[in-house]
Amino acid sequence: MFFLLLPLLVLAVDAQQPLPLNSINTFTTSTSLFGLPASSQLTVSVAICVSEASSARFFLSNSPSVVPAPGGGADVFEIQLTDGSGQWSGSAPSGGLLSVQDLQQGSFQIFVSDNGTTYQVLDQLPLLGDTTSNQTILFSHPFLPMPIAQPTFPNYTLPPANLAAPDIPSSIPNFTLVIAPASAQLSSLPQTACALLNAPSTGSIVGNDPWLRSSEGWRSQWLVDGLSPSTNYTAYVIQDALKVSGPIYFATKSGNFQCPLVYSLPYCPSTAYAVPLPPLPSRTFGYNATSLPDSITLPLLQYMTNFTTMLTTFACGRDLYSPLQTCADCQTHYRTWLCSISFPRCSEPAPGNNGTAASSSSLGTAAQVPLSALQPQPSGSLSRSPNFPNATYDYSSLLPCLETCNAVDRACPYFLGIKCPTTKFNAAESYGVGFIDSGNDDEIGNGITGLAQDRWGNVWCNGN
Repeated sequence: MFFLLLPLLVLAVDAQQPLPLNSINTFTTSTSLFGLPASSQLTVSVAICVSEASSARFFLSNSPSVVPAPGGGADVFEIQLTDGSGQWSGSAPSGGLLSVQDLQQGSFQIFVSDNGTTYQVLDQLPLLGDTTSNQTILFSHPFLPMPIAQPTFPNYTLPPANLAAPDIPSSIPNFTLVIAPASAQLSSLPQTACALLNAPSTGSIVGNDPWLRSSEGWRSQWLVDGLSPSTNYTAYVIQDALKVSGPIYFATKSGNFQCPLVYSLPYCPSTAYAVPLPPLPSRTFGYNATSLPDSITLPLLQYMTNFTTMLTTFACGRDLYSPLQTCADCQTHYRTWLCSISFPRCSEPAPGNNGTAASSSSLGTAAQVPLSALQPQPSGSLSRSPNFPNATYDYSSLLPCLETCNAVDRACPYFLGIKCPTTKFNAAESYGVGFIDSGNDDEIGNGITGLAQDRWGNVWCNGN
């Protein structure tokens, strides 16, 4: 028996296909045995690319003379799959073998690395900016933090009001956006990069650039056109054809929605939503820093300049002011608050909720659905910002989160006299109350969500 098995083992080892290091390799049912390179720190990662291949099992040995198979012994390891992918890490000083069992049909990928890189589903999610009836702004998960220069004695300089566009990082991951209607059920596919990249994607990407969203860090920003009104969508971001971020869900507004998008403002880096401005010509995506009227931008920059000048009269570095906050923190929170009230955010209730429920589609389930902070604004009404023209159409305004004001109050010196309204004295008339933090005697009883928006497309108040 031994003399019969030995030739079969030799033939099996000779039939192996060698796998290179740090390279993505795609295979079908025609290949079932692979040779692994020698490495003291080897990581083998596998991914299913189609649902039909989900029955496959992967077995590995860290010896080139042991053919891996079920019940192969102490030197054979099965790579367990979760959401369509799995990995093994260990030492293979002389190389090893990887076999594929029970693969009925379909394709799979193998990635072998010596630096720990694997297929994976990331904990960080993409971010929805906002939608119109046929457009959306989406962001990747953060890929690089923003360096924050804290002022110290005796030089308390701060960034200017009109921030310049920052230098783009020298190394940017390769991001791919995948969007499909919820009816396509992307979340039912294997949650792997190759499966999602093979799925049809909807919409036309008209812009894709890195964007520094203040303290959130660098993200990739997509401007997407060509979507359908009142439609639920699912979105993923794939990084370097290996890492999956998502899913998130969102809904486009109805065909009657008229507010255009405003985005890519260096002085308001988190502003990326629909604003009650005059409609733009066809084939124009939205307003940005080059197309916004000076009547809106110049007063905003003057407010920011005056505030910064007044702030720098106080020695508010951590060395003298606070171990927790500095002038830089105060200025950052003031900028966020100023931008959120200077650019009113348009929204509309979810379909079928009579103007009372979340401003975007809720695809999740919960015992209580909080009510968004929406205020109807009839045509001709004055905007919250006096520098905006009167609205020429009806819209609903999504109020800023009260926490944007509270953050300024907490971070800034007392002599600035910053005071925010309280729930006891009609804070809900101008802010969204009770969504992120609870307050005593909540006026509108919306229920605490702990955040301004979630992955299901619910947006309760404007926290940008």
